[in-house]
Amino acid sequence: MKKMFLVLLFAVFVVPNVFAAQTVDTIMNRKSVRSYERGKISQQDLDVILKAAMAAPSAMNVQPWAFVVVDDYKTIDLLASKLPYAKMLKEASIAIIVCGKSDDKNFWIMDCSAASENILLAVEDLGLGAVWTAVYPDKERIDAVRTLFSIPEEFIPLNVIPVGKPKGETKPKDKYDAGKIHVNKW
Repeated sequence: MKKMFLVLLFAVFVVPNVFAAQTVDTIMNRKSVRSYERGKISQQDLDVILKAAMAAPSAMNVQPWAFVVVDDYKTIDLLASKLPYAKMLKEASIAIIVCGKSDDKNFWIMDCSAASENILLAVEDLGLGAVWTAVYPDKERIDAVRTLFSIPEEFIPLNVIPVGKPKGETKPKDKYDAGKIHVNKW
């Protein structure tokens, strides 16, 4: 009976804290990786990444997102040639294009941003690397991505996230700034 009680205490108090610590570690260790060793991403890892994306919060639970996964290297290279700030795509294993269904309140931007952050965190947790490269709000980039992937007009590409095995070591940045915190008033 005493042993069962100790197991129950462990399960209730220790296990949740371990998971919480792992979550915070993943957040604090996330970094923008811009150099990759090209190679296959497993279907299992890709499924985890996309499920994490769709676990994001969404205003009124609309879930306006759609994702284009690009794993053809020629197409990834072509995409890199169309986006001036995404040249690292040429080394990536895959690219994930996060798109949102436009609405009159622009909640899609926030919802798809949350989904994008979940992608970045899942990638970090899996030991892979990624970086957010902006498409929206630049009309030329939006048009280039929309045309290349036949994205319907009601969807807007928010970003392209290259994913791959990091080449070399990239360290996370400590972005904490106490000067940006205000308590009870500005």
